[in-house]
Amino acid sequence: MGVARYVTDEKGTIKEVVLQSGIQVQSHYGPEDLKSRGFDYDQDLGEPGEYPFTRSIHPQGFRSRPWTTRQYTGFGTPEETNERFKLMISHGQTGLNVAFDLPTQMGYDSDDPMAEGEVGRVGMAVDSLKDFEIAFKDINLDRIGVGLTINAVATIALAMFQAVAEKYGYAKDRISATPQNDILKEMIGRGAWIFPVEPGVKLVCDCIEYAVKEMPRANPVSICGYHIRESGATPAQEIGYAILIANAYIDNLIARGLAPDDFVGRFSFNLNVFGNLWEQVAKFRAARKLWAKNLKEKYGVKEKKNLFLRGLFGGGGYGLTKAQPENNIMRGAYYALAAALGGAQTIALCSYDEAYTIPTPHSALISLRTLNLLMDEVGLRDTVDPLAGSYFIESLTLDMEKKIIEEMDQVTDMGGIVQAVADGAIQRLVSRQAYEFEKGIQNGELIKLGVNKDVDEEAKDVELHEYSYESAEQKIAELRQFKQARDQRAVAESLKELERVVRAGENVMPALVKCCHAYATVGEMCSIFRQVYGEFKEPAIF
Repeated sequence: MGVARYVTDEKGTIKEVVLQSGIQVQSHYGPEDLKSRGFDYDQDLGEPGEYPFTRSIHPQGFRSRPWTTRQYTGFGTPEETNERFKLMISHGQTGLNVAFDLPTQMGYDSDDPMAEGEVGRVGMAVDSLKDFEIAFKDINLDRIGVGLTINAVATIALAMFQAVAEKYGYAKDRISATPQNDILKEMIGRGAWIFPVEPGVKLVCDCIEYAVKEMPRANPVSICGYHIRESGATPAQEIGYAILIANAYIDNLIARGLAPDDFVGRFSFNLNVFGNLWEQVAKFRAARKLWAKNLKEKYGVKEKKNLFLRGLFGGGGYGLTKAQPENNIMRGAYYALAAALGGAQTIALCSYDEAYTIPTPHSALISLRTLNLLMDEVGLRDTVDPLAGSYFIESLTLDMEKKIIEEMDQVTDMGGIVQAVADGAIQRLVSRQAYEFEKGIQNGELIKLGVNKDVDEEAKDVELHEYSYESAEQKIAELRQFKQARDQRAVAESLKELERVVRAGENVMPALVKCCHAYATVGEMCSIFRQVYGEFKEPAIF
């Protein structure tokens, strides 16, 4: 998965190249290829920092500001996560991207039977504001932007982040937080959903509406094509589905009485990078252009800055392999190169050992230094959009734009993105593609070094991040003691008010902030949502 299909003759000469999105790559390109595609400089490319922003959202690109480095960080206990935060910041990381364990993502406390064996395994275990107080101790929250990689309970996570900032003396208008908060992509591509589609979208938009009114530096949603791509979508589908998901949230907010210009500038995106370099670059360039056109033409957005596609490009987790793990260092470097050539504002790389373990400090720093090398030695900040004007890249960007539109039209024919997710149509399509891609690797049709080509006879030992059952048990014991010691009356009153708000259909964010300050737990708050909303019943996808 993630590589082009190559048709060769008996001598190994490449006869045909088909990218993942279905675009055929020609052996060479010239002026006639741009002419046949109707290329217009002003409408399709333009100056850097000018509509349609194909080249960049800033006139000087990386000359005026380097991309933000924001490695995905967090594991085990809040104490361990705080230590890793400080390590990465001390080595030059300019933003945090917080990983939560699965129980937290699914709205369960660490002492819930459903959390057994998963406490702190794939991210930080968070039960209450106390955990955030530990995790963000001595972090300058008015200077470090924080991504909160959580979706079904993103409202709770953002409320808790506001509460911890206030606890440490930072006003809510001074802090920058980006909860992922994209439940539709969870239903398509990752599975960490809890509530049915309608209340799930309602909570997403509660978060956005509140942040727009109360937290001016927050980016309350990160439309996550990343996980859709990881689950089997093509690069064209990744962008098309992401734009349609964003539109679903925009439509909900418009129905609440908000004007698009009041909030779309606060949308961000989390997009994937792995596979064919040229396809990724074209994808990002086409995405910026289509997002700007979508906002301007469909929603009448007028403010220039509100038309920017902003976000994190990176990761590439599915592209990594357990076999020959050192190859992932090179893969990560090329993924970072694609993101930089594609004009990323923020880049986060998967570490080379992430295919089989939580990254070690050593591997996490290699990923960070990879990004530093591109900035400071390789020359990626020299000029804006260095591939602009290439007959190949401009033709490929136009082809990618056409493919993305085709994928969006197909979803419209399904009844729209919300309906297609609710009845499982997109899930079935993406799952089938993932199966076909994996078959391609198994039968050698798609090349994966170390897996089906240039395979080593012996596997090398690698350093593993061992899961600590002792730390998990200690976390559970501390939580039980904490629940006994807190102000029970304040907790009960805050939860009662939250239930009233949820049943009344009001915005849940103010009530959640009060719950967090009262030290109500994630599980207690989420249980109210479960009681009122119920849970999503996943449609059959096979």
